Amino acid sequence: MDILPILSTLRRHKLTSLLLIMEIALTCAIVCNAVFLIGQRLQVMHLSSGIAENELVEVQLGYIGAGPDGNAQSQTDLAALRQIPGVTQVTLTRYLPFTLDGSSNSGIKLDPQQQEDTLEAAQYLGENLVPALGMQLVAGRDFQPSEYADFAAVVAGLNRGDVTIMPHTMIITRTLAERLWPGQDALGKVIYVGDGVAFRVIGVVAHLVRPNGLQQGLEYSTIWPIRMTSADGASYVIRCAPQDRMAVLKAAVTKLKELNPNRVVLKKRTYDEARNDFFATDRAMAGILIGVIAALLIVTTLGIVGLGSFWVAQRRRMIGVRRALGATRADILHYFQTENFLLATIGIALGMVLAYGINQFLMQHYELPRLPAIYFPVGAIALWLVGQLAVLGPALRAAAVPPVVATRSD
Repeated sequence: MDILPILSTLRRHKLTSLLLIMEIALTCAIVCNAVFLIGQRLQVMHLSSGIAENELVEVQLGYIGAGPDGNAQSQTDLAALRQIPGVTQVTLTRYLPFTLDGSSNSGIKLDPQQQEDTLEAAQYLGENLVPALGMQLVAGRDFQPSEYADFAAVVAGLNRGDVTIMPHTMIITRTLAERLWPGQDALGKVIYVGDGVAFRVIGVVAHLVRPNGLQQGLEYSTIWPIRMTSADGASYVIRCAPQDRMAVLKAAVTKLKELNPNRVVLKKRTYDEARNDFFATDRAMAGILIGVIAALLIVTTLGIVGLGSFWVAQRRRMIGVRRALGATRADILHYFQTENFLLATIGIALGMVLAYGINQFLMQHYELPRLPAIYFPVGAIALWLVGQLAVLGPALRAAAVPPVVATRSD
């Protein structure tokens, strides 16, 4: 088909053609970036935390009135929890990956004389954390009992300026080790925290995500040999078989209340529930973006259908003349599809430029990664298909116009 008649017709309808082009361009730009953002959120939501997620339950307690000695009560609790059928490991810790309970972070230096920290890493505190949380130790060893310090004693020492009470060994993630000493063995290396307190790396775990998860340096995490108690705000984290979690959680709450009725349960949940709460905002955002994409595609489809129907109504005499001169129904159908394809192509080309500009803005102001090039051809194909399907109805009506229309008077 000669394309010149189509271009000539479009020049006589500049405003409506321009409006459709801009609608397609805006849809293309927003859809490409929205799909990219949804993909980013879904990717983060499915990241591994580095712990045995489907084997953990958590119980946090609070006291009414004066509580008993924290260390003694916690050791009694831990011993009792280990006796519950199905329990394999128990620990006390304040933070878990991908949870809304906050985080503790510290600056790390490789030289005590550094003015600026090399990076910032999350702190995980607790006894027996590596086996209790199901982390994979890929190098070195776990902490020895003699290496642990009590949280309350460490805090008291820091308050009076005494750092000798601080532990001096640390376990770090493989990602952090590779960041600090690329291509080297991290075991035995020394890092400095705070006012030059030295820690020797004795172990490396495969993965451990930061508690707040989404900060820069996702797996910049450290494990400190600091013993926590429930009075320090730590939670009991219990490891068991996935199918036993609810029974173990119920039994743990009952056992803890029996040991000391003078406390209340602040939190009782599986780790899966904690993680779901953490990503609730991301799921909501993904849902909103899906709704925006659907709305834009529907509006664009209706715009193409409406404009196509309008043009069919305006051109019935022209269509009749062409049919009378020998044009087949297939020729008329092809004419309108080609016309719409040209408009969609121009709109998609402008939309890709606009999508790139929006992505640059998001990169600059919201630290999002660059929009992968694959989204451009995928978005173009999707909009071409939407456009061709949308114009199919008006095009079929145009093809059904009989040649006799050309002989009718207005």
